[in-house]
Amino acid sequence: MITAMLFAGGSGVRMESSDLPKQFLEVGGKPIIIHTMEHFSKHPLVDAIVVACKSDWIGYLKDLIVRFNVQKVRAIVPGGRNGFDSIHNGVVATAEFSLSGDDLILICDGVRPMLSEKLITDCINHTRIHKTAVPVTPSIDSLLYSTDGETCGKSYARNTMFITQAPQGYTMERILWAHQEAYKRGILNPISSSELFIELGEKVHLFQGERFNIKVTTPEDLITLRAQFYYENYKNCSSCNDGVLRRFSRVFMCKGRKRERTGGTARNGVYRFSEHRRGRLRRSCGSSHRRQGCYLVRFRYR
Repeated sequence: MITAMLFAGGSGVRMESSDLPKQFLEVGGKPIIIHTMEHFSKHPLVDAIVVACKSDWIGYLKDLIVRFNVQKVRAIVPGGRNGFDSIHNGVVATAEFSLSGDDLILICDGVRPMLSEKLITDCINHTRIHKTAVPVTPSIDSLLYSTDGETCGKSYARNTMFITQAPQGYTMERILWAHQEAYKRGILNPISSSELFIELGEKVHLFQGERFNIKVTTPEDLITLRAQFYYENYKNCSSCNDGVLRRFSRVFMCKGRKRERTGGTARNGVYRFSEHRRGRLRRSCGSSHRRQGCYLVRFRYR
């Protein structure tokens, strides 16, 4: 049995959103946590979903689950004082219906809406083999160590540094042992499950993550998410969610002085582009933009 355990018990202080926890901010007409849950709900290998949610928002989350018809949700439990307590509550809830110690649990932030099916599958496969599986991406930045944020006397070799992601996969036997040991040893606030294992003196297996798998934590992350979300939706010329544009953009390459191209379909038919003057492509509706021979053409409803 494979269970996705999402923790969404935070208030989003770094997001600077005082009224609405970050997991409930909407992108593309859906709250971020619903996007995240849907990736697991639609995955053919995932059997159940457990969510640890901020306690006074559980009712709202239940309404969203019904509204967006999210399947496979087995339990929603209150979050804790910190991320570790929220994960612990979710792990305990999962253990109540888990069938054996070899069952898998995929622990994931509720604010990773750009998960891919491949990443979830890779996590499952690596966990089956190694009993722990943590997606990482190599650091592309140089890292400096500082205790005060103002001075530095130590750096790290970039090729030894990796950025952890989620979901992180564990067998139920391993994660239950880790949580029991944590409370015995007074380890009460590890940043992630992988760091918990490391603090307990255990090794975890790493596998290649995905750079687009961002965790939405800050306002800058939200901007990145929205940009990527709209790109993914419009790159194949799909319908616009807000009903303003049928086609968001399409790029045309012109090398000659005059080139005739058939544009894409919109509600009122097929557009034909035939005029090429001084690097600009013109037509009767919408607009075009010049950038080294590439033309971004916007289609509008009529």
